[in-house]
Amino acid sequence: MFLLLPNAYCLNFMTIKAVFFDAAGTLIRPVRRVGESYALTARKYGMEAPAEEIGQRFRSCFSSAPPLAFPGAQARELKGLERQWWEELVRRVFEPYGPFPRFEDYFSELFSYFGRPDSWSLYPETVETLAALKERGLILDVLSNFDSRLIGILDGLGIASCFDSVLLSSHVGYAKPAPEIFQAALGLHQLNAEEALHVGDSLDKDAAGANSAGMMGVLLDRNNRSGLNSFRRVQSLKEILSFLASTPVQS
Repeated sequence: MFLLLPNAYCLNFMTIKAVFFDAAGTLIRPVRRVGESYALTARKYGMEAPAEEIGQRFRSCFSSAPPLAFPGAQARELKGLERQWWEELVRRVFEPYGPFPRFEDYFSELFSYFGRPDSWSLYPETVETLAALKERGLILDVLSNFDSRLIGILDGLGIASCFDSVLLSSHVGYAKPAPEIFQAALGLHQLNAEEALHVGDSLDKDAAGANSAGMMGVLLDRNNRSGLNSFRRVQSLKEILSFLASTPVQS
Protein backbone atom coordinates (compact mmCIF):
# COMPACT_ATOMS: atom_id res chain seq x y z
CA MET A 1 0.00 0.00 0.00
CA PHE A 2 1.34 3.42 -0.95
CA LEU A 3 0.35 6.90 0.04
CA LEU A 4 0.49 9.76 -2.39
CA LEU A 5 2.91 12.42 -1.28
CA PRO A 6 2.87 16.18 -1.65
CA ASN A 7 4.98 17.37 -4.58
CA ALA A 8 7.64 18.60 -2.18
CA TYR A 9 8.24 15.03 -1.06
CA CYS A 10 8.16 13.35 -4.47
CA LEU A 11 11.37 11.54 -5.23
CA ASN A 12 12.96 11.05 -8.61
CA PHE A 13 13.76 7.36 -8.30
CA MET A 14 16.18 7.62 -11.23
CA THR A 15 18.60 9.18 -8.75
CA ILE A 16 18.46 6.37 -6.20
CA LYS A 17 21.83 4.78 -5.56
CA ALA A 18 21.37 3.45 -2.02
CA VAL A 19 18.76 1.96 0.28
CA PHE A 20 19.35 2.17 4.03
CA PHE A 21 17.55 -0.10 6.48
CA ASP A 22 16.69 -0.18 10.14
CA ALA A 23 17.43 -3.60 11.69
CA ALA A 24 15.21 -4.82 14.55
CA GLY A 25 11.56 -4.71 13.54
CA THR A 26 12.51 -4.20 9.90
CA LEU A 27 14.93 -6.91 8.79
CA ILE A 28 14.97 -9.08 11.91
CA ARG A 29 12.73 -9.84 14.89
CA PRO A 30 13.14 -11.69 18.20
CA VAL A 31 12.09 -15.33 18.11
CA ARG A 32 10.02 -14.66 21.25
CA ARG A 33 8.29 -11.53 22.42
CA VAL A 34 10.63 -9.36 24.47
CA GLY A 35 8.38 -9.50 27.53
CA GLU A 36 8.26 -13.29 27.36
CA SER A 37 12.05 -13.60 27.18
CA TYR A 38 12.53 -11.12 30.02
CA ALA A 39 9.98 -12.87 32.26
CA LEU A 40 11.08 -16.45 31.54
CA THR A 41 14.70 -15.66 32.27
CA ALA A 42 13.80 -13.64 35.39
CA ARG A 43 11.95 -16.63 36.83
CA LYS A 44 15.22 -18.57 36.84
CA TYR A 45 16.66 -15.94 39.16
CA GLY A 46 13.77 -15.74 41.58
CA MET A 47 11.80 -12.87 40.08
CA GLU A 48 8.17 -13.44 39.10
CA ALA A 49 6.63 -10.85 36.81
CA PRO A 50 3.87 -11.09 34.16
CA ALA A 51 5.30 -11.33 30.65
CA GLU A 52 2.73 -9.01 29.07
CA GLU A 53 3.23 -6.39 31.74
CA ILE A 54 7.01 -6.67 31.42
CA GLY A 55 6.67 -6.19 27.67
CA GLN A 56 4.69 -3.00 28.25
CA ARG A 57 7.25 -1.81 30.79
CA PHE A 58 10.05 -2.48 28.32
CA ARG A 59 8.39 -0.47 25.57
CA SER A 60 7.73 2.43 27.91
CA CYS A 61 11.24 2.46 29.38
CA PHE A 62 12.86 2.03 25.98
CA SER A 63 10.94 4.93 24.45
CA SER A 64 11.91 7.25 27.33
CA ALA A 65 15.56 6.14 27.57
CA PRO A 66 18.37 8.49 26.49
CA PRO A 67 19.80 7.82 23.02
CA LEU A 68 22.08 4.80 22.73
CA ALA A 69 24.92 7.05 21.57
CA PHE A 70 28.10 8.23 23.25
CA PRO A 71 29.58 11.29 21.53
CA GLY A 72 33.30 11.57 22.10
CA ALA A 73 33.72 8.07 23.56
CA GLN A 74 36.79 6.07 22.62
CA ALA A 75 36.25 2.94 20.54
CA ARG A 76 37.59 0.73 23.34
CA GLU A 77 34.92 2.10 25.68
CA LEU A 78 31.89 1.47 23.49
CA LYS A 79 30.99 -2.11 24.37
CA GLY A 80 31.13 -1.32 28.07
CA LEU A 81 28.99 1.79 27.60
CA GLU A 82 26.48 -0.16 25.52
CA ARG A 83 26.18 -2.84 28.18
CA GLN A 84 25.76 -0.21 30.91
CA TRP A 85 23.02 1.50 28.88
CA TRP A 86 21.07 -1.74 28.61
CA GLU A 87 21.62 -2.64 32.26
CA GLU A 88 20.15 0.68 33.40
CA LEU A 89 17.17 0.18 31.07
CA VAL A 90 16.45 -3.35 32.32
CA ARG A 91 16.73 -2.20 35.95
CA ARG A 92 14.04 0.37 35.25
CA VAL A 93 11.82 -2.29 33.69
CA PHE A 94 11.85 -4.28 36.94
CA GLU A 95 11.61 -1.35 39.39
CA PRO A 96 7.91 -1.88 40.27
CA TYR A 97 8.47 -5.50 41.29
CA GLY A 98 10.57 -4.96 44.38
CA PRO A 99 14.07 -6.22 45.26
CA PHE A 100 15.81 -8.36 42.64
CA PRO A 101 18.82 -9.80 44.55
CA ARG A 102 20.21 -11.76 41.60
CA PHE A 103 19.75 -9.00 39.05
CA GLU A 104 23.41 -8.95 37.95
CA ASP A 105 23.34 -12.66 37.09
CA TYR A 106 19.99 -12.24 35.41
CA PHE A 107 21.12 -9.31 33.30
CA SER A 108 24.29 -11.13 32.19
CA GLU A 109 22.24 -14.02 30.83
CA LEU A 110 19.66 -11.74 29.23
CA PHE A 111 22.29 -9.57 27.55
CA SER A 112 24.05 -12.64 26.21
CA TYR A 113 20.76 -14.15 25.00
CA PHE A 114 19.83 -11.13 22.88
CA GLY A 115 23.29 -11.12 21.35
CA ARG A 116 22.87 -14.63 19.93
CA PRO A 117 21.76 -15.03 16.31
CA ASP A 118 19.45 -17.90 17.27
CA SER A 119 17.47 -15.48 19.45
CA TRP A 120 16.48 -13.63 16.28
CA SER A 121 14.86 -14.53 12.98
CA LEU A 122 14.60 -12.90 9.59
CA TYR A 123 11.32 -11.61 8.29
CA PRO A 124 10.21 -13.92 5.46
CA GLU A 125 10.88 -11.43 2.67
CA THR A 126 14.21 -10.10 3.96
CA VAL A 127 16.64 -12.27 1.97
CA GLU A 128 14.68 -12.05 -1.29
CA THR A 129 14.39 -8.28 -1.04
CA LEU A 130 18.05 -7.69 -0.23
CA ALA A 131 19.18 -10.01 -3.03
CA ALA A 132 16.99 -8.22 -5.57
CA LEU A 133 18.27 -4.80 -4.50
CA LYS A 134 21.89 -5.95 -4.63
CA GLU A 135 21.29 -7.33 -8.12
CA ARG A 136 20.23 -3.86 -9.17
CA GLY A 137 23.62 -2.56 -8.04
CA LEU A 138 22.32 -0.52 -5.15
CA ILE A 139 24.37 0.33 -2.08
CA LEU A 140 22.76 -1.26 1.00
CA ASP A 141 23.49 -0.11 4.56
CA VAL A 142 22.02 -0.76 7.98
CA LEU A 143 21.42 2.28 10.20
CA SER A 144 20.48 1.07 13.65
CA ASN A 145 20.05 2.21 17.24
CA PHE A 146 21.08 -1.30 18.31
CA ASP A 147 24.56 -1.94 19.70
CA SER A 148 27.71 -3.83 18.70
CA ARG A 149 25.98 -7.21 19.12
CA LEU A 150 24.08 -6.52 15.90
CA ILE A 151 27.13 -7.31 13.77
CA GLY A 152 27.31 -10.89 15.01
CA ILE A 153 23.53 -11.29 14.76
CA LEU A 154 23.44 -10.23 11.11
CA ASP A 155 26.40 -12.46 10.36
CA GLY A 156 24.85 -15.45 12.12
CA LEU A 157 21.59 -14.96 10.24
CA GLY A 158 23.48 -14.96 6.95
CA ILE A 159 22.77 -11.41 5.74
CA ALA A 160 25.82 -9.42 6.90
CA SER A 161 27.43 -9.82 3.47
CA CYS A 162 24.44 -8.09 1.84
CA PHE A 163 25.46 -4.75 3.31
CA ASP A 164 28.18 -2.34 2.34
CA SER A 165 28.28 -1.01 5.90
CA VAL A 166 26.48 -1.19 9.22
CA LEU A 167 26.24 2.11 11.09
CA LEU A 168 25.42 1.83 14.79
CA SER A 169 24.28 4.79 16.86
CA SER A 170 26.77 3.96 19.60
CA HIS A 171 29.64 4.08 17.11
CA VAL A 172 28.48 7.11 15.14
CA GLY A 173 27.71 9.11 18.28
CA TYR A 174 24.17 9.96 17.20
CA ALA A 175 20.99 7.89 17.34
CA LYS A 176 18.04 8.06 14.98
CA PRO A 177 16.13 10.33 14.47
CA ALA A 178 19.15 12.67 14.66
CA PRO A 179 20.03 13.70 11.09
CA GLU A 180 23.72 13.14 11.79
CA ILE A 181 23.49 9.34 11.60
CA PHE A 182 21.81 9.55 8.18
CA GLN A 183 24.35 12.11 7.06
CA ALA A 184 27.15 9.81 8.20
CA ALA A 185 25.87 7.08 5.90
CA LEU A 186 25.51 9.49 3.00
CA GLY A 187 29.01 10.83 3.58
CA LEU A 188 30.48 7.35 3.75
CA HIS A 189 29.37 6.73 0.17
CA GLN A 190 29.65 10.33 -1.05
CA LEU A 191 25.94 10.50 -1.78
CA ASN A 192 23.52 13.38 -1.86
CA ALA A 193 20.41 13.02 0.28
CA GLU A 194 18.14 12.60 -2.74
CA GLU A 195 20.20 9.61 -3.86
CA ALA A 196 19.17 7.39 -0.94
CA LEU A 197 16.06 6.28 0.87
CA HIS A 198 15.72 4.80 4.34
CA VAL A 199 13.30 2.05 5.37
CA GLY A 200 12.27 1.34 8.95
CA ASP A 201 9.36 0.50 11.23
CA SER A 202 9.48 3.62 13.42
CA LEU A 203 7.50 6.66 12.34
CA ASP A 204 9.67 9.13 14.26
CA LYS A 205 13.08 7.46 14.24
CA ASP A 206 13.08 6.14 10.69
CA ALA A 207 10.57 7.90 8.45
CA ALA A 208 10.69 11.34 10.06
CA GLY A 209 14.39 11.04 10.86
CA ALA A 210 15.31 10.32 7.26
CA ASN A 211 13.13 13.17 6.04
CA SER A 212 14.83 15.55 8.44
CA ALA A 213 18.13 14.63 6.79
CA GLY A 214 16.69 15.44 3.36
CA MET A 215 16.15 11.80 2.36
CA MET A 216 12.99 9.90 1.59
CA GLY A 217 11.82 8.05 4.69
CA VAL A 218 9.81 4.90 3.99
CA LEU A 219 7.70 3.64 6.88
CA LEU A 220 7.43 -0.14 7.13
CA ASP A 221 3.97 -0.65 8.65
CA ARG A 222 3.33 -4.39 8.48
CA ASN A 223 0.11 -4.24 10.51
CA ASN A 224 -1.29 -1.12 8.87
CA ARG A 225 -1.51 0.67 12.21
CA SER A 226 -0.16 4.10 11.45
CA GLY A 227 -3.15 5.60 9.69
CA LEU A 228 -2.77 8.41 7.23
CA ASN A 229 0.44 10.39 7.35
CA SER A 230 2.70 12.28 5.00
CA PHE A 231 5.25 9.48 4.65
CA ARG A 232 5.51 6.84 1.99
CA ARG A 233 4.39 3.61 3.59
CA VAL A 234 4.84 -0.07 2.76
CA GLN A 235 3.49 -3.17 4.45
CA SER A 236 6.30 -5.47 3.28
CA LEU A 237 9.93 -5.00 2.34
CA LYS A 238 9.11 -6.46 -1.08
CA GLU A 239 7.01 -3.40 -1.88
CA ILE A 240 10.25 -1.42 -2.09
CA LEU A 241 11.04 -3.39 -5.24
CA SER A 242 7.76 -2.43 -6.90
CA PHE A 243 8.48 1.28 -6.90
CA LEU A 244 12.11 0.82 -7.90
CA ALA A 245 11.56 -1.95 -10.46
CA SER A 246 10.83 0.22 -13.49
CA THR A 247 13.51 2.81 -12.79
CA PRO A 248 17.09 2.64 -14.03
CA VAL A 249 19.59 2.91 -11.20
CA GLN A 250 22.56 5.20 -11.58
CA SER A 251 25.98 3.57 -11.44
